[in-house]
This record gives sequence, structure tokens and C-alpha cells, in this order.
Amino acid sequence: MFVRTVYATGDPANIDTAIEAVSTEGRELLERQPGFRGFGLFVDRDLGKLLAVSWWESEEARRNSDEATRERRAAILERFAATTAIDNFEAVVFHPVRQPEAGAGLRVTRVEFDPSDADLFTETFRATVIPRLETLPGLARASLLIDRDRGRGLVGALFTDREALAASRAGQSAARHEAAAKAHVTVTGLEEFEVVFADVRGT
Repeated sequence: MFVRTVYATGDPANIDTAIEAVSTEGRELLERQPGFRGFGLFVDRDLGKLLAVSWWESEEARRNSDEATRERRAAILERFAATTAIDNFEAVVFHPVRQPEAGAGLRVTRVEFDPSDADLFTETFRATVIPRLETLPGLARASLLIDRDRGRGLVGALFTDREALAASRAGQSAARHEAAAKAHVTVTGLEEFEVVFADVRGT
């Protein structure tokens, strides 16, 4: 699958307005596009951050949907977003364990790597990180999204609730350290979000 992320920051006082708009109009708009496979919305209410992730069956479907929704997306986020960043990724690993629900927690690890190490990173994630994550109580889903050309990626680990998310920090840190060393990956960011919803139709 292929993924588009929309990362918006703004005044925390206005984030509920954005959540409502993205959850209704934004979600419905995406669901009407050919090749749509799923959508997730994740927020940090305290800092005023919103991460929207849409999943597509092909690179072409993702590109066409972006052209079809770009104008409305800007309008939907207008009352909240002071900054907006849009990125495209390939979902090289999608590992569902159970369906996450509202109130779940997401940890996002941002990474950079030499583009020539993309396959090494993918295989290391499958062989090293996934087995380690599966030992952590409350794991709902793990995914690896990469941009092969630019040498950037996102690791997403979803947990069933915020308590499980907090309890997993030490265990995922150990897995992250081991994988980064093996795959020659540099960690450039670490964030946690509340899950508003996260629906993906699988691979």
C-alpha cells in the first residue's frame, strides 16, 4: 500500500474544530476516491498537533486522490492549521494485531537512512523490531512507511490505550536502538498521539 500523511500544527484551542471537520467531511471526501484503503487521525491536544494518514492501494490512486482533494483539504484545516506538511510513503510493513479504538495511543518514530539501505531497513524491521514489539502488552498494530528516494521513514506503533503506550516506552526504545544500529538508521524524531480513529482495510 501507499500512504499520504498530513501533519498540521496550530492553536490547541482550535484543535477540536479540526478533529470534527477531518473526521466528517475530510473522511467522507477520501472515502469517495478510487483506491482508498483506510484513514487514521491522530492528535496531540496539548501541543496542537494533528496527523492524518490516508492509505491507498497504489501509487497512482494516492496521486490522483491528492489532486482531487487538495483544495478541500486546505479549507477543512483552515481554522486550525498554522503550518501544514504533506509527505508520501510506501507502506513496506503493515502488521495488524488487533483493531485499535478511540482512546488508543500511537508512537511515531521519524528516521533517516541512506536510500541504498532501504531494503536492509525493511528486513531489519521485520526480523528484529516486529518480534520485539509483539512482546509488548497492548500492541495493536505496527507499520513501517518509507520514502526510498529521499531516505526517510516513519515507524508507527499503535497500542490499545494510553497506559499500554506509556508502559511500552522502555521496550520499544530497546528495539529501536538495536534496529537503528543494524540498519544504519538515524532517529530524527519521536512523538506520541491520541488515536481518534485508525481504520485500514489490510494489505
